[in-house]
Amino acid sequence: MFIHLDLDCFFVSAHRTLDNSLKNIPVAVGGRSNLNIFSSQKEVRKISQNSGAFVSTILTNEGNKTFKDYFVDENGKIRGIITTSSYEARGYGVKTAMSVNEALRLCPSLKMIPPNYPLYHELSQKLFKLLEEEIPLVEQFSIDEFFADLRGYVKEEDIVAFAYKIKNRIEKELKLPISIGIAHSKYLAKLITEYAKPDGIKYIKKEHMQSFIKDIPIEKFPGIGKGYQQRLKGYGIKTLGDIKEKKNLFYSWKKPGIELYNRVCGINDTKIVQQRDKKSIGMGRSFDPIYDRDELIRRVLILSRYLCFIVKKSEVNPLTYAIKIKYESNLKSKNYINVNRIFNESDFKATMKKLFIQNDTHASHGVIQLNLTVSNFSNEKEFTYNIFEYENDLKKEN
Repeated sequence: MFIHLDLDCFFVSAHRTLDNSLKNIPVAVGGRSNLNIFSSQKEVRKISQNSGAFVSTILTNEGNKTFKDYFVDENGKIRGIITTSSYEARGYGVKTAMSVNEALRLCPSLKMIPPNYPLYHELSQKLFKLLEEEIPLVEQFSIDEFFADLRGYVKEEDIVAFAYKIKNRIEKELKLPISIGIAHSKYLAKLITEYAKPDGIKYIKKEHMQSFIKDIPIEKFPGIGKGYQQRLKGYGIKTLGDIKEKKNLFYSWKKPGIELYNRVCGINDTKIVQQRDKKSIGMGRSFDPIYDRDELIRRVLILSRYLCFIVKKSEVNPLTYAIKIKYESNLKSKNYINVNRIFNESDFKATMKKLFIQNDTHASHGVIQLNLTVSNFSNEKEFTYNIFEYENDLKKEN
């Protein structure tokens, strides 16, 4: 059996562990693009050990700032988007990715809190350690989600009691509410967790699973995005029960179709990933339109420096560098370059500056977003670097 654990309203719940006055009232955590990396002011920053939606790579503590200091800009305009809202706030229609302005219109009494990423990461790591003490095979899926394989460790008739034991320990030691789904495969356990919320446990036996999921809309299943939903609906597939009846169709789509079909049907979905290899590392920021190209180049170089630091901490050697430029009026430009060099800050900065200049195809427009990404990490045992630059690159790396 597998369990999926999902912390309820995690960012809000994390703040509630420090402040009891936030309980039972509409609360939301909102985020703004962390532009202080472009500031000349000194600030302590850390590197995240987690990844996922709304999870910052560069950690700073914005949590001590007031609403005015964090959400209101120099022109008096309220900025930011909702990253997490409490169930009390959701009752007013407040949702993730909604603007803070809209959220406050829907719920004038909403308590808006700036993010405290160091706190979230500290609690996430404590929870992971707690789970490792209780369960041999644990996978951290995101900052607030975990899978665990209990096969051969907990008897099926004891599974619900074991889940309550874990849940109670989390509430006692970390003061965090958590929902747990239990099923015979990973992604079905994740689906079932949605029916355990808020702050509950739900177990569906294998023999009852198909009747339970047959009328569930396909958009409820984890991993079926909007594009795939449209594709499936074009074939008349609207529920998870419809998927089960279309095995030949899904298997004709090769790996993606086979994988989705198997997950929905609970087939061969038992792999616990205890360590994930990163496929890419990125750094980006959004801001008000900037027309000054010298300032934009300065920002490209600052983003490059931070990205270099993360790359070195990750101990990887990327061979592909990419840049994406977003302009006002929804114009975009992007490009990449492949290299066969030892990664170093000096060459990377020069390359990204050149990529920006070459691909700034709308020079009369203001830029509102810059994203830098590195990928295609080399395998030390298989890759041969540029022998003519190897010694020089080693010096630059050091």
